Amino acid sequence: MKKGILGRKVGMTQVFTKAGKLIPVTVVEVGGNVVTQIKTKDKDGYDAIQLGFGDTKEKLTTKASVGQTAKANTTPKRYFREIRGAEVANYTLGQNIDADIFTVGEVVDVTGISKGKGTQGVIKRNNQTRGPMGHGSKYHRGVGSLGTRLPKHVIKGKILPGHMGSEKKTMQNLVIVATDAKENIILVSGNIPGAKKSMVMIRPAVKKPKKVLKVDELVDFSVKAEPTTTEENK
Repeated sequence: MKKGILGRKVGMTQVFTKAGKLIPVTVVEVGGNVVTQIKTKDKDGYDAIQLGFGDTKEKLTTKASVGQTAKANTTPKRYFREIRGAEVANYTLGQNIDADIFTVGEVVDVTGISKGKGTQGVIKRNNQTRGPMGHGSKYHRGVGSLGTRLPKHVIKGKILPGHMGSEKKTMQNLVIVATDAKENIILVSGNIPGAKKSMVMIRPAVKKPKKVLKVDELVDFSVKAEPTTTEENK
């Protein structure tokens, strides 16, 4: 079943299973997901739902967006994403999507915008090898031959310095380690694209993984205060 949820990357931490296994996880805050539009085959040619995430001021968005969220009886949203192929019969306009849409152990793909690195050289950007570092070399971190003798122009596809990062990336076959519907938090195994506070999208995995991380019961580190016995309570 095709489904998904939008969230905000909080950061990374680690959890422990009762078997003593350490699992690095990324914390994703998923509160505030609202179904802002439902598309059907009869009206739009395909089945899909649109999710709105992240409250914003009305003056910072378009009138069309404000009107769309008003139909869903919700506040203006900053991000909108469409999930094609969803079972539209299971959703209603204005419905809130919580963290319990995914279960522990489910394999997912996480999509986000990678961190921007600015303009970088060929060594950092394309893992190209540097030249000799001796003083007589006169070639240390150059781009290499451009092949301009015979074609007399730079060959198409030549590795050159340029903009790096800030691209749409997807980490595949990650595992849902824990969900908290009350706090609207999902713990995803490993790292995911994007900087802290950036928007990400979690969907079921497209490819069938060869090996899946087995998530056992996690250790609960929450401390419960025990009632103190005093002379008055006796």
